[in-house]
Amino acid sequence: MNKVQLIGNVGNDPDVKEFDGKKVATFSIATTERGYTAQNGTVIPDRTDWHNIVVWGGLVKVIENFVKKGSQLYVEGKLRTRTWEKEGQKHYSTEIHVDQLELLGKPPVGSDK
Repeated sequence: MNKVQLIGNVGNDPDVKEFDGKKVATFSIATTERGYTAQNGTVIPDRTDWHNIVVWGGLVKVIENFVKKGSQLYVEGKLRTRTWEKEGQKHYSTEIHVDQLELLGKPPVGSDK
C-alpha cells in the first residue's frame, strides 16, 4: 500500500499551471515533530521536514480559492518519485500526489477567504 497522511503548514502560495487542459497545483508543506527533554536531561529539538505536494483535478479549485502560505492542511495521497537529468547530472524528487485534503485551522493572515 502506498499511502501518506500529513498535517502541516503550507510553505509558499500554491503555483497553479495548466497542462493539456488540466490544472495542477504544486506547493510545499512543513511538518514538525515537537522536541522534548528526555528523563536524563538530554534536549531533543523540534524537527521540521518539508514535503513537495502535487494536486490534480477538481481539488485544484479548492487550492486556488482557499489555500495560501501559512494555511494548515491535512493531505492524504501517494508517494511518487521523479528522476530527470540536467547537464549530465541525475536529479530526484519525492512528491505527495494528493487524493484528499482538508482545510484546518483559521485562514492565514492576509487571506481574503
